[in-house]
Amino acid sequence: MLYNLLLTLLILDGVILAAVVLLQAGQGGGLASLGGGTTDLVLGGRQAVTILHKASWVTGGLFMFLALVLSVVASNRAIGESDVQRRLRQQAPTQQTPNAPLQTAPVPGTTKPPIQGTTNPAGQGTTNSAPPPAPPPPAKKP
Repeated sequence: MLYNLLLTLLILDGVILAAVVLLQAGQGGGLASLGGGTTDLVLGGRQAVTILHKASWVTGGLFMFLALVLSVVASNRAIGESDVQRRLRQQAPTQQTPNAPLQTAPVPGTTKPPIQGTTNPAGQGTTNSAPPPAPPPPAKKP
């Protein structure tokens, strides 16, 4: 309720601010001149403060204030889950994961033979099935 009221006030203030700014006679004349202006206005002569000038400051300040308050209200409003999050949670199938770990067996032919002097997986002592490492080649004499 408060959010919608503040949003409506912000939009209304933005429309009024745009109209007030466009109606002002700036240094180039603006829409308020609607015809021939004097040369000192075009060259930037000092103008008196008009009601439109004051209205632009007031509506601009009000616009900034309303935008700040609206952002605070919107951030407090966004706590919790959004409609999209609720729909996604309802549509997501509930999957029961098994409590037991997955049992995987090694693919035959991809296991490496054990290294000499290590214990085999069954824990039956050391294995001597791997050949001993090859001796390094003899160094060449110059």
